[in-house]
Amino acid sequence: MAKKSVWLWLLPLFLAAGCTANHYRKSADREVYATIRQKTGKVRNMDPAFSIEQTNTSLLQSLPISSKVEEFLGTDGETERDARQVALEDALALAVQGSRSYQARKEQLYISGLALTLARHQLTPIFGSSANAAYGGQTEQAVKVGIDEVTGQPKVIVSDSLVEQQRVSGSGNVGASWLIRGVGRLSTSMTADFLRFVSGDPRVTTSSQLSATLVRPLLRDAGFKQQAEALIQSERQLLYDLREFTRFRKDFSVQVATAYYRVLGNRDSVRNSYLNLQSSRKNAERSRALAREGRITQSDLGRLEQQALTAESSWINAVRDYKQALDNFKIQLGLRLEDKIVLDDRELGRLRIDHPTLNVDDSIKVAHAARLDLLNTREQLEDSERKVALNKNMLLPKVDVSTTVNIRSDPNQTTGFPLPDLNRYNWSAGLNIDPGIDRKSERNSYRTAIISRNQSIRAVTQKEDDISLQIRDSWRTLDQAKRSYEISAIGVKLAERRVEEQGLLAELGRAKALDQVDAQNSLIDSKNQLTQALVTHTIARLQFWNNMGILYIKENGQWEEIQNAKGN
Repeated sequence: MAKKSVWLWLLPLFLAAGCTANHYRKSADREVYATIRQKTGKVRNMDPAFSIEQTNTSLLQSLPISSKVEEFLGTDGETERDARQVALEDALALAVQGSRSYQARKEQLYISGLALTLARHQLTPIFGSSANAAYGGQTEQAVKVGIDEVTGQPKVIVSDSLVEQQRVSGSGNVGASWLIRGVGRLSTSMTADFLRFVSGDPRVTTSSQLSATLVRPLLRDAGFKQQAEALIQSERQLLYDLREFTRFRKDFSVQVATAYYRVLGNRDSVRNSYLNLQSSRKNAERSRALAREGRITQSDLGRLEQQALTAESSWINAVRDYKQALDNFKIQLGLRLEDKIVLDDRELGRLRIDHPTLNVDDSIKVAHAARLDLLNTREQLEDSERKVALNKNMLLPKVDVSTTVNIRSDPNQTTGFPLPDLNRYNWSAGLNIDPGIDRKSERNSYRTAIISRNQSIRAVTQKEDDISLQIRDSWRTLDQAKRSYEISAIGVKLAERRVEEQGLLAELGRAKALDQVDAQNSLIDSKNQLTQALVTHTIARLQFWNNMGILYIKENGQWEEIQNAKGN
């Protein structure tokens, strides 16, 4: 029976050891994802299907293949044969799936969820067990039972010889600790000891004890304010991190869209540079024919031939810039450099100057109501207020009520396993008092908390001003891009008219080389500026909505603009 009792105490350890690492991983995932889902509804536009798991299947393989080879890319055009054609929405989905920075932010949020599960665990019954067993021996004087010659009664005879006394011992403990808010910390334990002598003395000794202790602070840390504050802060920190992750998703989508349009802008520059090269070569060839007839000077011919060389150099540089931008974009999406992709040129054709109708003042009001980071800053002020009160409480004397009850087994029980006997108990109750003579550390913590609270007050006003400044700057950028687009559109028409005019004059042999070069360069610059202004306005508009906090992001990273927002 005694041996069975030892195995009974060892059983919890074997059961715990049987849990595999995979079991603990799945357990952590279930608890963290459930915790995040509980708070997802409190954060506007948080990803409802949040997960840090990554699949081995890439969306890239499901995209259409482009067989077209663009002439304006020259020999580099062959690298785009059989490349996957990536629309903007596809690029955003690829980035959400494969971006390294996006995955790191998701994992950071997951770790925050893990921290909350531990903080919650501290205020639940925490069970523990331990056991140990040992086999050993030592030399002792031999003892035997004999008969007293005088009395005829049995007596113990101690021999001068030494014998080795071997024994098996074991002990086990099962306990629980529970921090109950408003009550105190309750700790319970059940212990048992076992000792059996293998040789010589045939004794078997067993005992058990049931203990319980309740501690409740009355002044300092009353209600275990520190432990409760740790849970409150962990709960709020996860909410803050959810808001930060949601804002990161918005910023991330704008960044991917910005890079996408800039790559297309580089590609459009290559196209314009190639058209400029063709036109420059055509002008140079025509000028050579006119020069042979003596209709233009060699100086004008040289200028036009130089223009053709300059145009070729500009085209080569434009191709290089485009390929470099495309490679950088692949890295941003989480793709490998060897992955062949080509962006959809039609995305540029879909861009329009869609100017917001909100004025600046109303936009600032919306931002102050909708920005998640501002909401975090305001609630962090509340955190600092609680910390001031908590550190103030820690300056009080320590007065704890402590109660302990122990129930022991019968030491004279010789059969079976001795369970705790309710009639064999002892208890005690009293106060643990620490008047707090040395409070230097607590004093410093209290003063630090006050300073942090004051910093938090200033942080709120600073954040509001920063957001207002962002809105004003975004508005100016939008307005500037709109004006630049309008100017560039007029510039393109004027430049096209000049090029056409110079072409007619060149056919008549009356064009001046300087005017031809200038007109051609102006046309290319105007076209590039027009595309750049259109892209800049689109990105500025997205950033404007994002700065206001009303850019809605879907699961695949695509956005949905909200244009009917009104200030409070």
